[in-house]
Amino acid sequence: MRKLLLGLGLGLFFVPAVLLAATEDVTQHPSCSYCGMDRGQFSHSRMLIKYTDGTEVGTCSLRCMAVELAVSLGKTPASIWVADYNSRELIAAEKAFWVIGGKTKGVMTARGKWAFATREAAKSFVAAQGGEMGDFDEALEAAYKDLYKDTQRARKMRGDKMSHKDEHKMKMDDDHKKHKMENK
Repeated sequence: MRKLLLGLGLGLFFVPAVLLAATEDVTQHPSCSYCGMDRGQFSHSRMLIKYTDGTEVGTCSLRCMAVELAVSLGKTPASIWVADYNSRELIAAEKAFWVIGGKTKGVMTARGKWAFATREAAKSFVAAQGGEMGDFDEALEAAYKDLYKDTQRARKMRGDKMSHKDEHKMKMDDDHKKHKMENK
């Protein structure tokens, strides 16, 4: 009984320290730089990139990190961090064991992409939720492949009534009408 109480007491002492360390980046970057989502609420999927010029960007997910990497081609990443799905502590994205897909819907994407600190944790997730194991490059490639559909879905959910294809067709029709008027 004494050992149990001692264990619980020590656990209560160390847990807040772990949680504090796990949320330091959330304090510095409380919302996603791209979608505005609360990174604390999505602490299991959040990411942080540090560039060689000293700047940092925090995102809610790999999907938004993919956008960051695409628009910041002129900047060199020094490190990319991702939350371990279970502990929510940041780990090196390239060293993480990634799970792509499965039953659990992703953050800002229909197809989840989750990072785990250990191979065993990733395998356990796959056994329970499905999906395929991969590395950071495979997860990032999947994020880029999903980006179009995810963007269309987000626009639809927001209530945007006109798709890019519809806008393009409308512009072409207007240009065609304008050309006809000029040639009369």
